[in-house]
Amino acid sequence: MHSNDRTKPRKPRALNSSSSSSSETLTLMPKMARKSLLQSTVATIFLVFGLYGLFTTFFNPINPHNSRLDLSLPLDSPSRSLSLLSTKSGEHLSEFSRNSGPVKVFMYDLPRKFTYGVIESYAVARGGLEKVPVDDVSALKYPGHQHSGEWYLFSDLIREDRDERFVVRVSDPKKADLFYVPFFSSLSLVVNPIRPANGDDAGPGYSDEEMQESLMEWLEQQENWKRNNGWDHVFICQDPNALRLIVDRVKNGILLVSDFGRLRSDTASLVKDVILPYAHRIRSYSGEIGVEDRKSLLFFMGNRYRKEGGKIRDLLFQILEEEDGVIIKHGAQSRESRRMASQGMHSSKFCLHPAGDTPSACRLFDAIVSLCVPVIVSDQIELPFEDVIDYRKIAIFVDSTSAVKPGFLVKKLRKITGQRILQYQREMQQVTRYFEYEYPNGTVSEIWRQVSMKLPLIKLMINREKRLVRRETTEPDCSCLCSNQSEIRTIL
Repeated sequence: MHSNDRTKPRKPRALNSSSSSSSETLTLMPKMARKSLLQSTVATIFLVFGLYGLFTTFFNPINPHNSRLDLSLPLDSPSRSLSLLSTKSGEHLSEFSRNSGPVKVFMYDLPRKFTYGVIESYAVARGGLEKVPVDDVSALKYPGHQHSGEWYLFSDLIREDRDERFVVRVSDPKKADLFYVPFFSSLSLVVNPIRPANGDDAGPGYSDEEMQESLMEWLEQQENWKRNNGWDHVFICQDPNALRLIVDRVKNGILLVSDFGRLRSDTASLVKDVILPYAHRIRSYSGEIGVEDRKSLLFFMGNRYRKEGGKIRDLLFQILEEEDGVIIKHGAQSRESRRMASQGMHSSKFCLHPAGDTPSACRLFDAIVSLCVPVIVSDQIELPFEDVIDYRKIAIFVDSTSAVKPGFLVKKLRKITGQRILQYQREMQQVTRYFEYEYPNGTVSEIWRQVSMKLPLIKLMINREKRLVRRETTEPDCSCLCSNQSEIRTIL
């Protein structure tokens, strides 16, 4: 039965059915051919456009002058900006953003008593001058001290052959972007010696407080000051106590300071102001990098007893003074102490930088130019030029809580290999110019670069203040971005 089924012949298909199938096949073939041709054509078009785009991208770049956003601005051109501020109605970009030249600075021709007169008063108080004013100001010598940045900036602006990459001095205040106030505020603070050379009770009738008030009275009479409420003015007050009586009246301006230790957060900030390095007080190291001649592990020489955050110094003395390989000495500023400090830093691998009365001190910069790796124990420190210097590559940071644990600091330093110390030294060599005020491309040039970078913000604040309704409020102003507000965690 099943065998017969398998051998049973199949019925032939009807002729009409076979003819219909063949006809459908013949009809579909030209359609499929046309579809295949269309797909090939489209693919070819896309390929051509793709190759064209690739070619134009790599071999014919967009003209930056015609593009809506120029991303080719060099990092070292602070005077170029993508600011959307406008100084005139209808403008989309500020004049500053289109200007590729240096920032224009007008330096006030202050009454003599605020500049050369301060130097004369300092010299008279120490018996160095018999006649004032002197006939030739070039004979005056600004006394060397750690806050002498004010002298270097002033001297730079009066030079005829100065570097004009970042700022150029203009004689017409109408052309100025910024106004520099060259009062020697830090020197004025120390004109009267603690113990006058002539044995009198004080200097020759000099009062820093009166000088500050007199400066403010003079400024408030100037049209350039009144026009923008001081926003476009630059003040140097490097000593933590400089301008302390009037700082609230000049806080709109750019403040050039050493740190924010004694300034309120509504007075100074990293956004508006510039941190300056102290002028180092010991000679720079001129030898080669190496550890063989640096026999001491850790060196410190300075005042043991300080106020505020500087109280940590006494604790560090207690735990370090008996450690092998550590040189830690109490000493005040003098020529002999500077000589000893220079010798100690040049022969040590690491140099301790604890907080003083304020978070920073010149000792940090003494260490850097000595190629002695700084060990920073200062939780609230602010450092200069951090947009171009990564201090982690040249210094070791230790929080106060850990630093005062017996044995912690020395054990940490002993673990650092000679090769790692050499790496620190190489990095310091790369940045020492930033801490040399007398170098042509050194500290002064970098300060002006930092100042020039503030101009877009200054223009913003000027325009913003003119359109805001004045109001009394206890809330912080949104224009203030505070500095390092982390607290020292050690209870002293």
